[in-house]
Amino acid sequence: MQKAGLLRLVAVVFTAVTCLTIGDVAGKLLTAGGVSPYLVAWLRFALAALILVPFSGLKRQELPNLLDRRIFFRAVCVVGGVICILTALKTAPMADAFGAFFIGPIVSYVLAIIFLNEHPSRLRSALLAVSFLGVMLVVKPSFDMSIGLVFALAAGVFHGTFLVATRTVAGEFRPRFLLISQLLIGTVILTPLGFSSEFPNMNLNLSGLVIISAAGSAVGNYLLVVASKTAEASLVAPLIYSQLIPATVFGVLVFGDLPDAYSLIGLTMIVTSGVGSLVASQASILKHLRG
Repeated sequence: MQKAGLLRLVAVVFTAVTCLTIGDVAGKLLTAGGVSPYLVAWLRFALAALILVPFSGLKRQELPNLLDRRIFFRAVCVVGGVICILTALKTAPMADAFGAFFIGPIVSYVLAIIFLNEHPSRLRSALLAVSFLGVMLVVKPSFDMSIGLVFALAAGVFHGTFLVATRTVAGEFRPRFLLISQLLIGTVILTPLGFSSEFPNMNLNLSGLVIISAAGSAVGNYLLVVASKTAEASLVAPLIYSQLIPATVFGVLVFGDLPDAYSLIGLTMIVTSGVGSLVASQASILKHLRG
């Protein structure tokens, strides 16, 4: 039963990050076609909100919770992360962008220790240090580093903060409310930016990409909320590394982006760190699943 629970957690998170990656692939195709990242982000939030509100179970008495500063802050983190990763993907290869994005689990791990009083271990801290070195190999920090990778790092910081913010409210609010709240608040925040952007002439291909982008993001974030109710943020974080798998595969198949030698070493270090962190955390994950 415990092993089944662990496998279920792994499956939920991997499905979540794959859905998020599919949404970002659609977003990259849209921005590559000249659509503003702000418009893509707004369409993603607005369309997902429109589709999911009837299924969210949103009640009138829950509406004041949209003004809860924790709920609002969490939505701001999502908005910031989506804008930054879409901007990053406009210019950076997909595998490299997500390699830089994986500063996020490190941020989540540190913030969970500081603000949620979660307990670190020397092994997991060492593995995250390896991951950080891998991120640096991908990013290759310098004065002439790609601006896309700077935005990818910013997206990772937003996402890591979002994971911890989700953990703080996951036990108090329904998963469907958390999802619809970020979509509604995100739509409101992005509306001025979206309407200030130039609208493209929509055709069947663009419409399909917008729908895929919105659906991938909505489903992926909902599944991450479900996962956050099952385990600590610092335990879910290692599983997020699995996003590098679909990101690299889609990057090669869809865009022909092959990582260079340094990036490939860095990506390997990041994935190895994630696998090691998962193995080190297995006992703790099983304990939380049992509880």
